[in-house]
Amino acid sequence: MMRRRLSSLSRMALKVAGDCVDASTPVRVVFASRHGELRRTTDILGDIEASKPVSPNAFSLSVLNAMSGLFGIARGDRSAATAVSAGAETLGYALLEAHAQYASEPGAPVLVIYADEPAHARYGDIEQEVQGGAFALLLDAGESSQGRLACSVAPDASTQTHTQNPASIRKFATQSEALHHCLSAGESAAWDGAGGTWQWSWHAGTA
Repeated sequence: MMRRRLSSLSRMALKVAGDCVDASTPVRVVFASRHGELRRTTDILGDIEASKPVSPNAFSLSVLNAMSGLFGIARGDRSAATAVSAGAETLGYALLEAHAQYASEPGAPVLVIYADEPAHARYGDIEQEVQGGAFALLLDAGESSQGRLACSVAPDASTQTHTQNPASIRKFATQSEALHHCLSAGESAAWDGAGGTWQWSWHAGTA
């Protein structure tokens, strides 16, 4: 029944989330999405425009934290859940929020879930638009460490303090592409945003 209610976005998010944690372990959740359930919201606005009644179920599932709520209900887990949306920098700030939560209480795992899909064409051109997809990362002291993910942010190119030559680091169109390359290839990757250059690096075998 829940599967039938879910959008493609929530299905992607719950799939990667389920791959990271078992059904019995309580886990704090940081859910992040630039657009969230924008397709569902767009449909609701279309119904309003056409003077059609709005489905209460559709409305309840259109909010940004709907997915994290469904995740907790499905698992019977009442752990804290946070929803983050910060434009093109959403993924980076979600990871920062998760790190802050984990650092404050390392004994309780934190699950980062990022899921997004492009906005409807009626919204026009969106700068640094997402390509769509889902990503999950578990911060858990009980798991054996396979490496350490590091992130740094430089206000602009003239003040970069990265240990590597910035010119040798591959840059990507979105944060998610840069992070995916870093984790899959084990190479540093960067992304230029309005607030500066974000750089990720992966250090294998370190805590």
